[in-house]
Amino acid sequence: MTAPGRNGAGGRIRQSSATSKSGVAWHTGPQQRLSHMMAPKKAALVTGGANGIGRAIAKHLLASGWNLGVIDLPGSGLRRVFPPASRNMLTIEGDVRDEETVSDAVDAIVHRFGRLDAVVSNAGIMIRKPIRRLTLAEWHRVIDTNLTAAFLLARAAEKPLRKARGAIVTIASTRALMSEANTESYSATKGGLVALTHALAISLGPDVRVNCVSPGWIETKDYGALRRKDHRQHPVGRVGKPEDIAEIVAWLLDAKCSGFVTGANFVVDGGMTRKMIYAP
Repeated sequence: MTAPGRNGAGGRIRQSSATSKSGVAWHTGPQQRLSHMMAPKKAALVTGGANGIGRAIAKHLLASGWNLGVIDLPGSGLRRVFPPASRNMLTIEGDVRDEETVSDAVDAIVHRFGRLDAVVSNAGIMIRKPIRRLTLAEWHRVIDTNLTAAFLLARAAEKPLRKARGAIVTIASTRALMSEANTESYSATKGGLVALTHALAISLGPDVRVNCVSPGWIETKDYGALRRKDHRQHPVGRVGKPEDIAEIVAWLLDAKCSGFVTGANFVVDGGMTRKMIYAP
């Protein structure tokens, strides 16, 4: 089966794996024949899906019946989390900072599933250093991973998303609104995502809805190791879980539920940004 498209996406997609000219590798499950006589299920692409919030979003969408492509770096453990055994799944190993990788990923998903209805720009990293020690290369790495990649993906996916009257969700952070020390590059990207979201909502509307989710403290590792005071400081009484974000992302992708919502930023932080905190 040969995939159409540019930037090396015209390689063969085999049952085991394939690699495009840009270096992005995609891994498919059992070979699937796409029938255009039947309306295919909706398809989504999630970036940074091997761990944490991205993994929870991807698993939620799969459980809800979506066809799904998930992209993450080689060596991220993506194929361990999502073994290529499901006909509803496409795992893609590549770096979202690379323009051709992003284009190839979109082409691969459209080829595999016949459509692309939703994009979740979740991939993100933090380099936490005093500004005097933060190198320009490190600054660019964070900016390109967290912010530029979202732009590249929106641009690459515009045509299929318009055709599907689909949706984009970006994952920002409450650090777009408030800060701790030594988070300049990360906070800048998250503020940029909030602004990019409403700009895209205007540019791509009415065909494509674009919204943002800004999580607060979402514990992605050992939830059981959290202290009582970690939970009690939150107005809702607990620290967040990745599934909390997955739920609102799924709602925002569903036009039947959120069809009148675009350009918005949803702060999901247990109420912490509404809480006045002063030293006792």
